[in-house]
Amino acid sequence: MKAIFNIESQGQTRSVEVPLQQLIVAGWAGRDLAAIEHHIEELAELGVPRPSSVPLYYRIGQNQFTQEAVVQVVGPHSSGEIEALVFQAEGQLCISIASDHTDRKLEAHSVALSKQVCAKPAARDAWLYADVANHIDELVLRSWIVEDGERKPYQDGPMATLRTPEDLIAGYLASTGAATFAEGSVMTCGTVGAIGGIRPSNVFEMELHDPVLQRSLRHRYEVQVLPEVA
Repeated sequence: MKAIFNIESQGQTRSVEVPLQQLIVAGWAGRDLAAIEHHIEELAELGVPRPSSVPLYYRIGQNQFTQEAVVQVVGPHSSGEIEALVFQAEGQLCISIASDHTDRKLEAHSVALSKQVCAKPAARDAWLYADVANHIDELVLRSWIVEDGERKPYQDGPMATLRTPEDLIAGYLASTGAATFAEGSVMTCGTVGAIGGIRPSNVFEMELHDPVLQRSLRHRYEVQVLPEVA
C-alpha cells in the first residue's frame, strides 16, 4: 500500500510516494501527567479501560490509512479527532495531519479495537519537519464538525500541550527495540480536547496552522454510516 504526499518546503512542493509499512497511533500523548490521569479517571467512569502505559502506541492495520474524502463506518457511534502525522519520506521526517477516527461505543470494550475498526483519514499535503521543528509548540491543531446544519468549532489547541513528535518517536523505538523510524512508518501524535464533548458528525474538517510561517495544512472528509445489524 502506498500514500502520496505533496511536501512543501521553502516555497517549493514535490510529490512523494511513500510505501506504507506500519501505522501507529500514539495515545495518551499529553505533556501534563496530572491532566492525563484525570482524563483516564473520567473515561474509566464511562467504562473505558485504563491504558497499560503512558504514552501508549497502538498498531493499526496499514489498510486503514486513507487519503480519500469519504469514509464508511458501521453505526452512528464514531467520531474524528485531529492529530499531527509524522512519516519518513526519502530519508527526511515530514509532518502532516490525520484523524484518529474511533468507534466510541467499542472504545468502552477495547481502545485498541475501537481504533482498528475505523479508517484513519489523512491529508495529502505535508511539510518538512525540519522547517517547523524549532517552533513546533506554536503550531495549532483545529477541527470543525457540522451539527444541525451548522459548521461548529470542535477542537482548538496548541501542540505545546502534547509531547513532541521527536519524543513520541523515541518512545516508540524504545518500546519496540527498533533502531530507526524507518521509511514507511507513519505515526499520529496525539490530540487536543473536544469543545463541548466528544460526539459524532457526518463531516469532519481539520487544520494544522503554523502562525510563524503563516500557512496551514487542511483536510476534510465525510462519514457514511452503514447500518449496524445483528
